[in-house]
Amino acid sequence: MKAINTTLQAAILAAAFLAGAPAMADHDGHGQQAMSVVADTADGEIKKVDKPSGKLTIKHGELKNLGMGAMTMVFRVKDAAMLDKVKAGDKVRFTVENANGAMTVTAIEVAK
Repeated sequence: MKAINTTLQAAILAAAFLAGAPAMADHDGHGQQAMSVVADTADGEIKKVDKPSGKLTIKHGELKNLGMGAMTMVFRVKDAAMLDKVKAGDKVRFTVENANGAMTVTAIEVAK
């Protein structure tokens, strides 16, 4: 019975982690918390909008949440509608996450 309980706890924790939600697991009376990484907002400049491939080329500052320095690189976008919000030359604030190995913009807005 203890093995089933431990397996069930592990499955629940894994499902919550994969969903990106904070999860609590109690193991031997000690609470442990698994948290997803919080994405930081970064400044950048749109260099290219590639609607057919669903990608943006952005010259950006440091991406602290990903441990990356400033550079110009190509990102996928989480939602194709983001591509209609920006054009080459726009200064932007954006959020990027590593989604299954692909650097993906999850939020973007033109800087004011």
